[in-house]
Amino acid sequence: MSNGQLHVVTGAFGYTGSYITRMLLDRGDRVRTLTNHPGDPQRFGGRVQAAPLDFAEPSSLVRNLEGASALFNTYWIRFPYRGVDFDRAVNNLETLFRAAREAQVPRIVHISITGASAALQLPYFRGKGLAEQALTTSGLSYAILRPALIYGPEDILLNNIAWLLRRFPLFAIPGSGQYRVQPIFVEDLARLAIEASDSRDNYIIDAVGQETYTFNNLVESLKRAVGSRAIIVHVTPFLMRLLAAIASRITGDVTLTEDEIAGLMADLLVSREPPTAPNRFSVWLHQNAAEIGRRYASETARRR
Repeated sequence: MSNGQLHVVTGAFGYTGSYITRMLLDRGDRVRTLTNHPGDPQRFGGRVQAAPLDFAEPSSLVRNLEGASALFNTYWIRFPYRGVDFDRAVNNLETLFRAAREAQVPRIVHISITGASAALQLPYFRGKGLAEQALTTSGLSYAILRPALIYGPEDILLNNIAWLLRRFPLFAIPGSGQYRVQPIFVEDLARLAIEASDSRDNYIIDAVGQETYTFNNLVESLKRAVGSRAIIVHVTPFLMRLLAAIASRITGDVTLTEDEIAGLMADLLVSREPPTAPNRFSVWLHQNAAEIGRRYASETARRR
């Protein structure tokens, strides 16, 4: 329940963070964001106060976290960028959690990923696991949500698969394509996050939708939805990395990372638990088939 309390959202102008922010505002809460773009035009009509997400200034983080009823953390990196690698990202989150403890924030809701584990060799998933470890040992009250694959209007990965299917005669899938994904609608993830902020129980849950797809079936669903005639071909991981590099040259972006290929093939983007979200990707795809993949969505451009 809301009583006009203050919440802090890292990246409120980003993808997942914007949905969390909108729901908080709609229920009458106040929102402050910690963002790398505090001077950007706000998409919430000036209702969100923006402050720098400056990990080099912990005292500033503490000041901007004081008085918050909850911190919603969506900060992470998809790939190393501008001198920030996964180890640095983990260190940044350790700084953020220490600041939250000093500011006496009573609840942390942290967005992670299915398959996160400090024991893995894949830097992305290992970093996510180390970040979870930093939070669970921080002494703070926490909820960790682990989405597998987030879909919605601003999605990058599924949109760009559809973009490739619309424009090229071939589409490559690494390996057998029998590994699985379990998409969750971005609004469902935001709702789970807000519900988690109202609890004080410590828990980790997979945030996943009702449907599980093999990657083959997911690509075929997108192909049918956009009316593509592309031929689906299966390639080795090495050749997939080479093709991804070529696609990156064409788009001026990072289209697919080595960790994403390996994580997919290791079956890390699926849950072993019951679904936690009601919406179905198949329904959303049918409703949005005319728009998905019409324009390329650049991860790099969003970071500028």
